[in-house]
Amino acid sequence: MTYKETLDWMFAQLPMYQQKGPKAYNGKLDNSLSLAAHLKNPHLTFKSIHVAGTNGKGSSSHMLASVLQEAGYKVGLYTSPHMKDFRERIKINGKPISEKSVIEFIEKNKAFLEKNKLSFFEMSVGMAFDYFSKKKVSIAIIEVGLGGRLDSTNIIKPEVSLITNIGLDHTDILGDTLAKITREKAGIIKPGIPVVISECQDEIAPIFEEIAKERNSDIVFAEKEDLKLYKTSLLGSYQNKNMKGVLAAIKRLKGFAISEEHIKSGLMKVVENTGLLGRWQVLQENPKVVCDTAHNSEGLTLVLEQVKRQEFKTLHIVLGFVKEKNLDVILPLFPKDAIYYFARPDIPRGLDVEILGKKATEAGLKGSIYDSIPNAYKAALSKAAKDDFIYIGGSTFTVAEVL
Repeated sequence: MTYKETLDWMFAQLPMYQQKGPKAYNGKLDNSLSLAAHLKNPHLTFKSIHVAGTNGKGSSSHMLASVLQEAGYKVGLYTSPHMKDFRERIKINGKPISEKSVIEFIEKNKAFLEKNKLSFFEMSVGMAFDYFSKKKVSIAIIEVGLGGRLDSTNIIKPEVSLITNIGLDHTDILGDTLAKITREKAGIIKPGIPVVISECQDEIAPIFEEIAKERNSDIVFAEKEDLKLYKTSLLGSYQNKNMKGVLAAIKRLKGFAISEEHIKSGLMKVVENTGLLGRWQVLQENPKVVCDTAHNSEGLTLVLEQVKRQEFKTLHIVLGFVKEKNLDVILPLFPKDAIYYFARPDIPRGLDVEILGKKATEAGLKGSIYDSIPNAYKAALSKAAKDDFIYIGGSTFTVAEVL
């Protein structure tokens, strides 16, 4: 099989959640455990840090990887979803897994994967663990895909667990309250393994404390710790919240020699060291164009505050969402004095642009609808003056199509 044929086969098995939504979610660890056993339990051969949360887990994972790389370690990094190429999900020291390795893993294990009906995500996680084991990484940063308790990654025994902000997202799967979602995310807390919670959210902090106590895990709320903050190459003031969690996790990582210089340089070289895309990413100047993957009310609130702080004459916003987003909550967050360019992300889950346009009008947002994200972006570029500002967001997939 070619690389493209391999990916097409993977995508066609049990469809990826990012494309199909809830019906692609398995919600059991049986398949992950049976694949791990088939692969001779590669996840037990390397050290790891497990990262969960609603917002900030991707940025936090990349920060951790960058700092550990600066300290001289061989660092595996598993994240999702990808923006341009599947191989972004599996990296060692910022270098993606080779196309050859992807093809070989699927060819070697195809019979098992088919027989056991493994999902796209389950086989991706198994591939990452197998690759990190074979390449003998010093440590791997493993980002949860969805939730925590029943996520395919939740078979590892990490050195420390990190849980970032908790917000109302994927409510159709994880529960419709912060308390229910918190219990799912807290599922990564392991007996006797320290856990860092980036933010202290009063409503749910007692749930984390209760579960940590049950599992005899030391727990710390990074927000309450007296931590020195550093500059980071990740733009967006919201990154300070993520940084606190990262610094508290590093503090609790035993057996790794990490100096303040490693932390400083690691945080300044996150993009350079790891290739992170789509976090307050500046695409051009005059007019300034920024894209960000924030896609729920908590994340968008922070990003839109950052937008307001920019200097510009007119604000242009290219916007596309997936179907399950609660637009009645999300659209009122957006400024009414911007010019909008609405389109549907090109995936099965993409929200119909006519529905978005109607809902946006009801929310007092004025703009036009377009037949694709690229065409909406082109229209924004053609209409924007040099001293204007263009923001692209609403969904990871909206950003991915522009990138």
